[in-house]
Amino acid sequence: NLTRPSGESTASKAAQRKSCLPLRLRPGARAGSCRRPELRADLHYYYDTHTNTYYLRTFGHNTMDAVPRIDHYRHTAAQLGEKLLRPSLAELHDELEKVSSPNAVVTYTAESKGVVKFGWIKGVLVRCMLNIWGVMLFIRLSWIVGQAGIGKQSYILFDSFESCEPHKIQTIGITLSLSVVVIIMATVVTTITGLSTSAIATNGFVRGGKFRGAYYLISRSLGPEFGGAIGLIFAFANAVAVAMYVVGFAETVVELLKEHSILMIDEINDIRIIGAITVVILLGISVAGMEWEAKVSNGLIGLSCGNIFRFRRFLNDQTHITLTYDLNYNGLICFPLITKDILFSTAEIFNENFGPDFREEETFFSVFAIFFPAATGILAGANISGDLADPQSAIPKGTLLAILITTVVYIGIAVSVGSCVVRDATGNVNDTIVTELTNCTSAACKLNFDFSSCESNPCYYGLMNNFQVMSMVSGFAPLISAGIFSATLSSALASLVSAPKIFQALCKDNIYPAFQMFAKGYGKNNEPLRGYILTFLIALGFILIAELNVIAPIISNFFLASYALINFSVFHASLAKSPGWRPAFKYYNMWISLLGAILCCIVMFVINWWAALLTYVIVLGLYIYVTYKKPDVNWGSSTQALTYLNALQHSIRLSGVEDHVKNFRPQCLVMTGAPNSRPALLHLVHDFTKNVGLMICSHVHMGPRRQAMKEMSVDQAKYQRWLIKNKMKAFYAPVHADDLREGAQYLMQAAGLGRMKPNTLVLGFKKDWLQADMRDVDMYINIFHDAFDIQYGVVVIRLKEGLDISHLQGQGKSCLNQFFTLKIEVTLLAKYVSFSHTQSKGPAVPLNVADQKLLEASTQFQKKQGKNTIDVWWLFDDGGLTLLIPYLLTTKKKWKDCKIRVFIGGKINRIDHDRRAMATLLSKFRIDFSDIMVLGDINTKPKKENIVAFDEMIEPYRLHEDDKEQDIADKMKEDEPWRITDNELELYKTKTYRQIRLNELLKEHSSTANIIVMSLPVARKGAVSSALYMAWLEALSKDLPPILLVRGNHQSVLTFYS
Repeated sequence: NLTRPSGESTASKAAQRKSCLPLRLRPGARAGSCRRPELRADLHYYYDTHTNTYYLRTFGHNTMDAVPRIDHYRHTAAQLGEKLLRPSLAELHDELEKVSSPNAVVTYTAESKGVVKFGWIKGVLVRCMLNIWGVMLFIRLSWIVGQAGIGKQSYILFDSFESCEPHKIQTIGITLSLSVVVIIMATVVTTITGLSTSAIATNGFVRGGKFRGAYYLISRSLGPEFGGAIGLIFAFANAVAVAMYVVGFAETVVELLKEHSILMIDEINDIRIIGAITVVILLGISVAGMEWEAKVSNGLIGLSCGNIFRFRRFLNDQTHITLTYDLNYNGLICFPLITKDILFSTAEIFNENFGPDFREEETFFSVFAIFFPAATGILAGANISGDLADPQSAIPKGTLLAILITTVVYIGIAVSVGSCVVRDATGNVNDTIVTELTNCTSAACKLNFDFSSCESNPCYYGLMNNFQVMSMVSGFAPLISAGIFSATLSSALASLVSAPKIFQALCKDNIYPAFQMFAKGYGKNNEPLRGYILTFLIALGFILIAELNVIAPIISNFFLASYALINFSVFHASLAKSPGWRPAFKYYNMWISLLGAILCCIVMFVINWWAALLTYVIVLGLYIYVTYKKPDVNWGSSTQALTYLNALQHSIRLSGVEDHVKNFRPQCLVMTGAPNSRPALLHLVHDFTKNVGLMICSHVHMGPRRQAMKEMSVDQAKYQRWLIKNKMKAFYAPVHADDLREGAQYLMQAAGLGRMKPNTLVLGFKKDWLQADMRDVDMYINIFHDAFDIQYGVVVIRLKEGLDISHLQGQGKSCLNQFFTLKIEVTLLAKYVSFSHTQSKGPAVPLNVADQKLLEASTQFQKKQGKNTIDVWWLFDDGGLTLLIPYLLTTKKKWKDCKIRVFIGGKINRIDHDRRAMATLLSKFRIDFSDIMVLGDINTKPKKENIVAFDEMIEPYRLHEDDKEQDIADKMKEDEPWRITDNELELYKTKTYRQIRLNELLKEHSSTANIIVMSLPVARKGAVSSALYMAWLEALSKDLPPILLVRGNHQSVLTFYS
């Protein structure tokens, strides 16, 4: 009934609705009724003013904040899906009117159209089985059984000590199945590697397109150094594998031609001709694209499986096959000849083939080296990870199942062949014998065959002599030949596809710039046509060898090196304990992976020590090259994670170590501003801290906080990269503060980590102080006082030309980049500074003379200093820092030819005594010096003209309180505390004269020195004004070579105790 009851007004209806608002009840309270809050005082009700539709909305649609989505975490270069940009913290946090609204969606779907993607069966299982069931299965497995035997019986003798009986010698037989051991040993290596591959492949999405396969797995795990080296070697190994499979195919074809006496030239040259033609055809199929390659592969794997099944059926179905005597005389004599039991013949041959019979200098490991390439197809699926629909699931399932299936087949065929075919047979139907009339020892003899002539003459049949035993064993030889063709061609095709894709991925990373041309892809699948051509040429070169037993060991070394690195990368990633190492595949163990890596290395050296050594020299050489070149990549590798972990652990361990004078090293907080704005300051400090102590380049950002924060965020990455690019072993530390002094205070208190924190403040001399605002000068001097308060040492560096070249950077960035990056001669560049790339491209702007000198001075510490002197004016004992810094300079290559001269103060009547005392101290400190000069006239009054010049310099900064009323003088002193009072000037007259006099002596004795290191005078806080102290430093250091004014914190930094 939708009609309103009579007498009920709209207002009363509204009032009823208002009194019956929805209530949120505690759990367990009955819903559906309208209750007044006052009816249940024990429940805490609250009113909900939202409409009912509010609760039907999807969470996250009513707020700017983004809910978790997979698209937020896509890589910007992802081929599929959309890269969604979540709101930045600034967009959520900053004032609303300041927030900009960038596009929230970046789409990267251009390449997703038409890309062929495979599942785990077609993409991994089939491909791995194709590579594993290659040339060795049909052509060399029988030969391996003949060499290694099915097994070997060993006997262990031991004494039986039983009471009341004499000693009895007893034996225990132990069976060692060597051919099976070869297969199992290879399987162990590949299984461990398969587990490691699965762990890496499931640790995040394996991206397609640009990055593919085993190279991607190793490089993104261990970094570009190992990844680049192994990527190159693995691509080369796959290219050589093409040759191995093609030679196996050609060898089978030549055997067929030989049977029918239609050889073209001879066996070796026929293999070369057929191999060359075959690889050309395979190249055409590969270039046709992944779809054609997949179709051909599916047909070939079907043929291979059919032949393996046919081979097993033939061995088991004895009653339906009639054998000819030709097969018996060729060595296949395991089946009943007329009425004999099958078990008799099989047992006899099995027993004879049970032990090894290595011939032609073959050994267990040389046979293993020839067989091992048969197990190297396990990465065939991983090599095309970019073409898999779900690599994380497909690679583990397909790889491990392929290893299991192929291993069972290998073992089954090895045992079966070893039970059916003798090692040597003549192939002559007349070689028969009557067993009852002969004392037989061989299985052939016991079965009425006489192959004894093989002991003295070469035979061409049997396990040891005939590589086509599999065809002979088959009930229908042409079918097995077709199987050999399918196995060899399919494996060759898989390798021919894998090698170019690995190489293309390597080239796209630009780790080796010389190979950049091979990065280009063609067509909708980005096919590496140039890589196909290169692989073709490499394969063709090895096909011309035409010896399968020569090619196989070469491949074994390269693949074992790759597998060793894959296993090691899993161990390394687990050891680094990076939070990003979270494989979805859990059936791996870091120690088993390490064991696998060690096993690969051992097997390499046992197989062929010089080839293994050569392989590792190549890997090491490529590693060193990439380390030196430092490609600009950041893959979040385990090497980075382990570096961080080591740094963290050592920093924590160091924090528990007490300071000791023998371990003191200058750890400098350098007030550089932007590091590239004061290159002379940067390089000089770097010279005595490099590989010795900590260097932090501090930069105080002043001005509006919001703008400064943005600048700091950009500068942090930019300037740290600049330092690394210019090989500066230093850190960049920006900070925001209201003024320079406050920023310096923050840095001195907070910079560093644990024991790795600064102990010395380094500043440039404020050259423009005479023209600057005296409040800035006062702030500058107060930084000294703050440093001494925090127990820092202080170093002030002055160049008469100045340090700051930032105003020149404003004129021309390109010139300065050439200056400091390319290090072109200063004399050529100092004449002009070009406009920056972001400004006008007009003509160069000529520099004035002062700027030319400034540029020349800014690079003087980047050059070798020559045979000159470092003059140390050690006037006051500050703990030894004034002496330690010049010593550290002389340990560097640029300064090693410089000699240290030491100047000290003394009395005229004790000059010899003071010189001997200082020489003794320096020898105890083990510091080499060329001369010691004792200055007995330091306290002599300076020249009058120099005193007058000093007075004129400080005149604008004097208070002259005696000439003013007391109130006015006090007010000026309060407002301008940096002013020099008359009383102060008189009180410190002696110290003032000393600075002037020292400058005269410096010009007299050290005007030709490369650098001067001198004790920094200390001004008493609250007693010496900033203007007077600044005047002292000016008077002391003006018109001199580069000078360092040094004052330690008066804690010993040198010791002569052991």
